Amino acid sequence: MNIKIDRDVLLKPLSAVSSIVERRHTLPILSNLLLEATQNKVTLTATDLEMQITLSLEGASDEDISTTVSARKLMDICRSLPDLSKINMNIHDNRIQLKAGKSRFNLQTLPAADYPMMAKATGETTLVLEIQQGTLKRLLKQVEYAMAQQDIRYYLNGLLFEVNGDRLNVVGTDGHRLCFTSTELQQHHEKIELILPRKTVLELVKLLEDGEEPVFIEVGSNQVNFSFSGIRLISKVIDGKFPDYTRVIPVGHHNSLDIDRQTLLLAMQRASILSNEKFRGIRMVLGKDSLRLISNNSEQEEAEEELEINYSGDVLDIGFNVTYMIDVLNNVVTDKVTFSFSDANSSCLVTVPNDAYYKYVVMPMRI
Repeated sequence: MNIKIDRDVLLKPLSAVSSIVERRHTLPILSNLLLEATQNKVTLTATDLEMQITLSLEGASDEDISTTVSARKLMDICRSLPDLSKINMNIHDNRIQLKAGKSRFNLQTLPAADYPMMAKATGETTLVLEIQQGTLKRLLKQVEYAMAQQDIRYYLNGLLFEVNGDRLNVVGTDGHRLCFTSTELQQHHEKIELILPRKTVLELVKLLEDGEEPVFIEVGSNQVNFSFSGIRLISKVIDGKFPDYTRVIPVGHHNSLDIDRQTLLLAMQRASILSNEKFRGIRMVLGKDSLRLISNNSEQEEAEEELEINYSGDVLDIGFNVTYMIDVLNNVVTDKVTFSFSDANSSCLVTVPNDAYYKYVVMPMRI
């Protein structure tokens, strides 16, 4: 049983599926990927039981083959081979012999029948969406950094994916800051909410292209399927109730300023050097046509940056976590950003020109 494939054809898909494989798992077969081949197609599948990626690529086999092999070892071998190498895999009993040029590798396999494939959820598909890959990638990238990491409130360790009428809203929050973005859909749908796990979101951002090719999204009762560019990603959804984000997004913040994103980002990064390493606090002091950024730490060290701005609102002195501010400035792509405040005890709202739907909210902190 032989598979012939170009190293350069195999490498990118192999990298895409291998990234979800867990290195240490109670089930040894989960560190493997499922390798299936027919006369003109090779299919790779990897799963961690929460998410599964299947990807097809060009290859040739003298008969139908199905086996599993260590994802990490196969990946390391392919990476280390020279460009334009031709790979020949010979599968016999419970071994794969991989040849490329004068290199030989013998790898152990485990039976394909034992591989724990995630089945497509039985029951009704509640929603089918079509959206451009570039649009979905942009939405996820705009909000992914606001997701929580390993929060005890498990429903925050992911993104809210909300379809409402002809809009798709995507929201991330860790309880201290919240990011909201939205796009128009071609069709009108019933309202539906699901929470995409953090790992699924990060994989989608890596796999999606920037172009106009479509992504088909099928939503089931406890599962969501993404199909695009020969890739099929199945993911469980987080069972839980996402906070009501509409109560967090402020309306009517009357003190606002437009500022050059890059100038503010560099000033924030400089000021953050002397901020307290644990609390990462920074004071934003607003006066007439002036913004001062002040930070200090437990060693009594202090940094101050002063920026000339166009501002005629109330005099304000508000503390924020500087990391949250740097995150948003690093992740929006516009030249200008707008910061809006109400008073010294209220949240800060960050918006961008030409996108009425993008909103980033940061709660203040006492400094």
